[in-house]
Amino acid sequence: MEDNKKVIFSGIQPSGSLTLGNYLGAIKNWTNLQDEYNCYYCIVDMHAITVPKEPKDLRKNTLEVLANYVAAGLDPDKVTLFIQSHVSAHVELGWVLNCMTYYGELGRMTQFKDKSKKQENNNITAGLFTYPSLMAADILLYQTDLVPVGEDQRQHLELSRDIAIRFNNRYSETFVVPEPYISKVGAKIMNLQDPTSKMSKSDTNDNSYILLSDDDDSIRRKFKRAVTDSLGIVKLSDDQPGVKNLLGIYSKITGESVDNLVQKYEGKGYAEFKEDVAEIVVNELRPLREKRDDLLKNKDYLEEIYHKGAEKAENVARKTLRKVYKKVGFIPR
Repeated sequence: MEDNKKVIFSGIQPSGSLTLGNYLGAIKNWTNLQDEYNCYYCIVDMHAITVPKEPKDLRKNTLEVLANYVAAGLDPDKVTLFIQSHVSAHVELGWVLNCMTYYGELGRMTQFKDKSKKQENNNITAGLFTYPSLMAADILLYQTDLVPVGEDQRQHLELSRDIAIRFNNRYSETFVVPEPYISKVGAKIMNLQDPTSKMSKSDTNDNSYILLSDDDDSIRRKFKRAVTDSLGIVKLSDDQPGVKNLLGIYSKITGESVDNLVQKYEGKGYAEFKEDVAEIVVNELRPLREKRDDLLKNKDYLEEIYHKGAEKAENVARKTLRKVYKKVGFIPR
């Protein structure tokens, strides 16, 4: 029975083409969870507008993320796939949680500090500052047990937990307090040119990231140019972040243990190792890319998926929101 399954919630912003990091750090993990858990996977378009977006690009990117979800193996009959803005309970609960979140907590969020540094002070929006409260609403609406998060999102999940506990203490038990679900290998895919930084499509050097839309030759070229070091030894070491990142990518895709990979490449140079990683990524992403392109030609099917997903998500979210509204003292309509 689905009701006995634990609930998982996660989402990705439609802020441009997805990267290999999005795929290996999130979506590929999600496909492995869909039989065991009751999963809600969202396209968080409301979070995307915390920085300016071209409307036509946002619409295009939202459909592309949905197509990537399905192409990667997420089954719309097993999981709930929906667009955040289609379920208004997210912003309604978001406001209530804004009123439960302290200014100092939001000010300490590392991602806010990083993103605000990149913008002029007078262009930083209230949405960018308060979006962790909306993220908490996203999670808590579905009585989520587990949230697959990378290390960079741990702080936001901790805040979601704090808000849930604070609300429960003030108004009585209302929300499940979510726990992180973190994959051990390859959970954070690093920049190919600066392996001490996370892979990001916002990087100015396009050799630093692999996009899911990249063709085979581009993928090979980028891995050939991937930064390693001068040691020439394939081993798992924090002193060799470039090699460690490539080992994580290889292991995540093939399921082969890092220890086995280190033995496999003993006495071999980086050139062969990087070529092999490239081919593994090419073979993994090619069918995904082809299926995604086919799905994008069938807009009616994608529309059917997000309508059905929103309807299911709305039914669950409204139950939570009604409880919250009653407990804070709002008069029912």
